[in-house]
Amino acid sequence: MKNKKIIDVLICVALFVSPFFLNMYWTDVLVNVGIYAILSLSLNIILGYCGLFQMGHAAFYAVGAYTAAILNVKYNIPILILMPVAGIFAGIFAFIIAKPIIHLRGDYLLIVTIGIVEIVRIALVNNVFGLTGGANGIFGIDRPNVFGFIVKTPFHFFYLIYFLLSITVLLFSRFENSKFGRALVYIKEDEVAAEGSGINIAKYKTIAFVIGAVWAGMIGAIFASKMTIISPDSFNFWESVILFTIVLIGGSGNIKGVILGSFLIIGLPELFRDFASARMLIFGMAMIAMMIFKSEGIFPPVRKIYKIAIK
Repeated sequence: MKNKKIIDVLICVALFVSPFFLNMYWTDVLVNVGIYAILSLSLNIILGYCGLFQMGHAAFYAVGAYTAAILNVKYNIPILILMPVAGIFAGIFAFIIAKPIIHLRGDYLLIVTIGIVEIVRIALVNNVFGLTGGANGIFGIDRPNVFGFIVKTPFHFFYLIYFLLSITVLLFSRFENSKFGRALVYIKEDEVAAEGSGINIAKYKTIAFVIGAVWAGMIGAIFASKMTIISPDSFNFWESVILFTIVLIGGSGNIKGVILGSFLIIGLPELFRDFASARMLIFGMAMIAMMIFKSEGIFPPVRKIYKIAIK
């Protein structure tokens, strides 16, 4: 256990100083890895802990990004102030769509959430309420302003994103060991037994949906600020597939696994960019091998036994 902690600290230190030894391109790759890690951790609340097959996470990401972009461009509200606002809007949207579909299970929920992300994308393309800019999107989004310092280069964004990732890991680690987090795991493992133990299944599933959406919406605001321009193509179904894959490959319900999955799915293909014609073939073969030999992910969740039942 002590050796594992030392290794974790060394990895964190190496990651912290890595921008000083990397060019802007590779630093930006690490920034994207960090963004997807936070997004995947937010999906992990829904998929990893609660076991809900949700493949529409890009919809919440989009709602947060567009909320921040519209309010920033029209009213010049700073992006960092808009982060919680974007999260709230994404959470409200998640609550609205979760109420009628939360009783669905497995493939049925998966199909419905795929439809939701497509509905959101089409609505954005059609310039809903004349606010989203249609297929061209929204331009001129401000960069984050941290106490008067403008975050604008990949080097700057690296430390902002990994600061947010650190907060996410800290909060979600505590969440995992909380009464609510344990209840979600009970629901995932045996929904009938959980309900028999007095857990309100629909309530807990809905809250998990909303928590994941709020976090995705907040990082959507940072993504919009990083790009300074967003369009519906940035939030298509493929984005949800990537997030879903990261959680499954890394280890559904395991925070370290999800972060490692982000590095593998987002960062590793960049190493093979010189072999553009073959890199997706290599990537696909690696995914197939993972599902055959490590079906629970690289870091499967650690099974815990609790002596006290949740009322």
